[in-house]
Amino acid sequence: MHKEPKGVRLLNITKIYRDPKTKKDFPAVDNISLDIEPGSFVTILGPSGCGKTTTLRIIAGFESPDTGEIYIGDEAVNALTPNKRDTAMVFQSYALLPHYNVFDNVAYGLRIRKLPKDDIRASVMAMLDMVKLNGMEERMTNQLSGGQQQRVALARALVMQPGVLLFDEPLSNLDAKLRVNMRNEIRNIQRTLGLTAIYVTHDQAEAMSLSDQIVIMENGKIAQIGSPRDIYYRPNSEFIADFIGEANFLKVIIEGEQNGRLKASFDGIPLEMESPGNVEQGSERKIVIRPESIRLQDTGRIPCKVIVSTFMGSYQYYQVMTDDTMVIITDYNPRSRKIYQAGERAWMMFDDSALHIL
Repeated sequence: MHKEPKGVRLLNITKIYRDPKTKKDFPAVDNISLDIEPGSFVTILGPSGCGKTTTLRIIAGFESPDTGEIYIGDEAVNALTPNKRDTAMVFQSYALLPHYNVFDNVAYGLRIRKLPKDDIRASVMAMLDMVKLNGMEERMTNQLSGGQQQRVALARALVMQPGVLLFDEPLSNLDAKLRVNMRNEIRNIQRTLGLTAIYVTHDQAEAMSLSDQIVIMENGKIAQIGSPRDIYYRPNSEFIADFIGEANFLKVIIEGEQNGRLKASFDGIPLEMESPGNVEQGSERKIVIRPESIRLQDTGRIPCKVIVSTFMGSYQYYQVMTDDTMVIITDYNPRSRKIYQAGERAWMMFDDSALHIL
């Protein structure tokens, strides 16, 4: 039913805005380049004000870059208005037409294209079936729940058979459980149809669960691009490690390098990890280790004192102090483990493969 998905290429895109308070210009998007493969699901992630929504609006044509080129497929689209680009957008606010019923909302774009009536009906009904709204085509949109309204917005975008489907924080108005259900459905539909999807969010869990690739932005620039697994286990900065999930940071002294392995010490305790190369011997660096990679035992590698011990159901949450460093530990499936109470002494145990140098 759908045509071939298209890739997206951004070359040296910059967008300058003026701060209304200071009257100074600042780059909302600062000379970014990005290649998105056809049929992939790419999430642009970052804190508020990092440039992610501006980047999406530039791809859609709602904003014009001050410099740089935008390609959708092999076509340069800088000069094209949004309706002339092979994209469709699912908005945070749904942007439904309140005086139209569900069917007419989904059919709106096809009617503008002046498609035959029978073709429009067949396409709309197929899309309503895909987003699980069959039988609701006569309902007015104000009679729908937030989740149902979001499905109408998704069907309206999908029915246009876009080469690229764009999402601007589409689930942020839904409650937590519905968000999880909708993100799974969006991913399933994207895979089923083979669409290229570009999804903007500040929600790390959304980005991790949806994406083939995550693009993390910071202050208008691309801070890192990678698979969810790469971003989580191999962050290239403290900002990224801290932004994606919870992270512990330990200061270590670099002892040397051998066979691609970096030898370091934390408070005199030897550690070993994959070497990024060009690390100066004797220098002090930070390493990151995720809370779920550590467990507490009666013997282990690093002695510590338990400060906080809280039962969270699926895991026991600890805060421990080692020397002058606070470490967070999430010990999963605590039912079968010894529980350490606040004030007790214990040892932290972990595999060196869980360590990553920043």
